[in-house]
Amino acid sequence: MIHSPSFVALSLVLSGYAQSPTYSATYLPSNAPYQSEQGQTGYNNCTTGYSQTSECQNAYINTVQDWCIWGPPQPGPDSVIGNTEQIEVAWCMQSGYGTRLIPDGSITGAHVVVTPDYIQVTGVGNFTNINIPAGDEGGELDPHGADGNGNPVGGLVFSSAFGALEQIHEWTNFMSADQFCFRACKPAVNAPTMCQHIYDLMGCDWNMPANYSPGVFEQCLGDSAEPMGVYGTSTFYQGMPVTPPAHPIPSSSSCTFFSTISNGQGVLAGGITSTASTPASTGAYKSGSPSGASVPKTTGSSAALPTVPPVGLTAIVSTIVMGFSMGITMAF
Repeated sequence: MIHSPSFVALSLVLSGYAQSPTYSATYLPSNAPYQSEQGQTGYNNCTTGYSQTSECQNAYINTVQDWCIWGPPQPGPDSVIGNTEQIEVAWCMQSGYGTRLIPDGSITGAHVVVTPDYIQVTGVGNFTNINIPAGDEGGELDPHGADGNGNPVGGLVFSSAFGALEQIHEWTNFMSADQFCFRACKPAVNAPTMCQHIYDLMGCDWNMPANYSPGVFEQCLGDSAEPMGVYGTSTFYQGMPVTPPAHPIPSSSSCTFFSTISNGQGVLAGGITSTASTPASTGAYKSGSPSGASVPKTTGSSAALPTVPPVGLTAIVSTIVMGFSMGITMAF
């Protein structure tokens, strides 16, 4: 369908808003406030250790043995991602961040790739162990949300994949009951494009074509994918009558394989036991900096309580990005 020039111009303006980040603060875990956004249900001043009842909303993505995903804070049939996206909490593979731990045995395949533009982890597992109801087809979490407040509200992401630990402003995480994908884009002018958030109905396979094979735990270097939704000089938007196929899976190399991955604390969905993650083979790949080097890890079984601001003082940080996931139709 051909639209008038005024409609096309408006579409371009709206698309530009979806692409242009506006940030007023950048944090490290060590200086994050109690809460970074108005309306936040959890907190960002998460200290160390871990707790399976933590409300920490800081996520990390560093290596195949050190990453987090977002999940519901409480179990139950109503805890589908679509209902809980604004209040998700961080579930991590490593202690030391003050978050919840992903129970051992939950992840049945994980694939990390570091590219010039992003770090990405994809895989499969049983995410009923992190309160996602069985059969939930899931949804997308990102720092924008339909109202500009982010899903979850106040969720922060950090990574050391590109050097020193830093906050990642552009990221996208799809979660379902049995599949996940999480991409965190290197801070750069193309980060909003490489971590586009407007294709929330398209799922992991379309947004992040990659290896999702079960029984494999690997970390690789790789080429950057084509930006989701961009095909030459044309851009696809949800709602168009024809959906193009996903881009090809980018090539990867220098992979290191592991026999399994573990949270290192023996935390299981139904109890506690002792497990460990051991490399199945050696490889040439090393991350840009030691995993968690900037955040001290502890073996404590619970997270220290965050520091709550004094009564009457609210720590609010504006991270407002006008994200539009309306099915805008344009002709090319």
